[in-house]
Parts: sequence; structure tokens; C-alpha cells
Amino acid sequence: QVHLVESGGGSVQAGGSLRLSCAASGFAFEWHCMAWFRQAPGKEREGVAAIARYDLTRSKAAVKGRFTNSQDKARNTLFLQMNSLKSDDTGMYYCAADSCPGTWFEHRRWRNEYEYWGQGTQVNVSS
Repeated sequence: QVHLVESGGGSVQAGGSLRLSCAASGFAFEWHCMAWFRQAPGKEREGVAAIARYDLTRSKAAVKGRFTNSQDKARNTLFLQMNSLKSDDTGMYYCAADSCPGTWFEHRRWRNEYEYWGQGTQVNVSS
């Protein structure tokens, strides 16, 4: 059974940092691409950072230079280091995984179409 369990969320002031973790189990972590999505109140869920199975990373412009996406394949864990947090970063953060066949990562990485999803961890940034 597949499990993605996020942790590390919390409340911080603007300019602060948080490190999110996503512990994965039940599937071949090293053969999947992974992503972080977030959903702010009243808004649609959006992708913010993704990492391909060959460790290629991509980030949305809104978080580039502030968020770092990484993975530890030995521990089946995905991380999101978030620095210089802004109030706009507030939301529920989800990790997601997919087998990403072919050119899936290049063309679909920001879509809400990943096969597996976690339950989310809440991030609140106060200004």
C-alpha cells in the first residue's frame, strides 16, 4: 500500500524558514518523479517544485531562489527547504509521486495528475 506522509509544516513569520519532509513507502521511490504542490485558501492547488527520477529539479518562478527541492533515495524521503517565506506561501502543502513515463515530467509536472498524494501539511506565514 502506498503512503506519502508530509511533515514539517507550522507557523512562522515572514522571512523565516521551514523544511518539509515527505516520507514515501509502498512503491519504487527511486523510479518515480516527485513534486510539491500547495493550496492556499480559496485557490486551486498548484505545483511549486518537482524533481525527476534522475534528480533534475524544477521550480515555479514564485519560489525560485527561495525553495529547494531535494530527495534522499536511501531514505525514500522528499524534502522542501523553504527560506525567505512570504505570506503568499501560506497554504496546505502536499507531496505527490508518479511513475512519469516518457516525457511526462517535461510536459505534465505541474498538473494535478500525479498518481499518489499525501494528506498535506499546513504552512502559515504571518506578515
